[in-house]
Amino acid sequence: MEKRYFGTDGVRGLTNKPPMTAETALRLGQAAGRYFRRDTGRRHSVVIGKDTRLSGYMIETALVAGFTSVGMDVFQFGPLPTPGVAMMTRSLRADLGVMISASHNAYHDNGIKLFGPDAYKLDDSTELEIESLMDRGLEEELAPADKLGRAKRVDDAQARYVEIVKATLPRRLRLNGLRVVVDCANGAAYKVAPAALWELGAEVISVGVSPNGFNINDEVGSTHPGAMAAKVKEMRADIGLALDGDADRIIVCDEHGEIVDGDQILALIARSWHKRERLAKPGIVATIMSNLGLERCLKEDGLALERVQVGDRYVVEKMRADGYNLGGEQSGHVVLSDFATTGDGLMAALQVLAAMVEADKPASQILRQFEPAPQILKNVRYKSGAPLEADEVKEAIREAEAELGDSGRLVIRKSGTEPLIRIMAEGDDARKVEKIVDSLVETVGRAA
Repeated sequence: MEKRYFGTDGVRGLTNKPPMTAETALRLGQAAGRYFRRDTGRRHSVVIGKDTRLSGYMIETALVAGFTSVGMDVFQFGPLPTPGVAMMTRSLRADLGVMISASHNAYHDNGIKLFGPDAYKLDDSTELEIESLMDRGLEEELAPADKLGRAKRVDDAQARYVEIVKATLPRRLRLNGLRVVVDCANGAAYKVAPAALWELGAEVISVGVSPNGFNINDEVGSTHPGAMAAKVKEMRADIGLALDGDADRIIVCDEHGEIVDGDQILALIARSWHKRERLAKPGIVATIMSNLGLERCLKEDGLALERVQVGDRYVVEKMRADGYNLGGEQSGHVVLSDFATTGDGLMAALQVLAAMVEADKPASQILRQFEPAPQILKNVRYKSGAPLEADEVKEAIREAEAELGDSGRLVIRKSGTEPLIRIMAEGDDARKVEKIVDSLVETVGRAA
């Protein structure tokens, strides 16, 4: 059954347009609260964090109304990274965790991510059940007047998250002497990331730490790493770290401003953990979008690369099912399951810094772990329908796959968060890859 509200990472969309309206948020709060309010013999609670978008106030207020109306107590954190919300769900023994964020999107979008009592993102079947409750009349299931939930602010959530993150750096290491640029995307980590790095000994130069409700991810953060790279060169810093709006992603640059993506970060951490015998299994989990070079790099060290569909929750599901403790995405999601239940950009950054300190080498000598295979990704926007089902498109895909053969890969998929068809090809012949992608973009564009 196809989901109506939930995408690859919760509910997301343009603010005040379905599904991202106050009414939807209210019904989602009622439905999710009803679903997780199973034991009627005790009080139930939900924790809510958010990033810095203006619309967060509206969405949060509607969610609080929904949850309290079905008898759930609500603990509100204010701005806190997505992984911090997951941690606090478990720490406060809540029945449900909610993060209000559209991650790397611009301010006019927003989203709602849900975590179960185990601090993991909900699976597809649970989301479908919540959707079915949203479409039902919930009036009969509202709490009586004396059983309504209460709402309160929690002031120490940020400090608790900082302490948890700091503890993931190996105890014998400090960041003394390192000059670090951290770009917080004017988002959820604008306070906690600089604080954690400074408390661990680094000299911190902060970018993107002046949120105003509109400037989240605006020419800053992991989707615009040029701001980080420019500041690194200006300040002669040792390394640059760029988070996204909800701080579950990380992109890094070296002292020369050269940027590396999540694949290189995964390779660095995997090799570092392999040497220290920290990997639970000889391999990691990544997605179909990760570069062929990562797979070849890991193979040299006898490590496997398990691929799953795009979305960090699918990475986590595979990690849990097969016992891996490291996984992530090319976009910068890095999941360290020894410490967290979802991607955590700040924790991943500390593992990169730890590898740098241990190697006693500049970032430029450790960040680029492999030479990426030529890879091109382009997007085609569509209005409606199913452009990938067109006969012309199917035939073009078959021809492209045949042309690439065993020396490359082709991945074509719908975005789970935007009306886009993503077309990615990679292989050893850069000209062939570019030609194939451009041809497919043209063909899909005619069908879109």
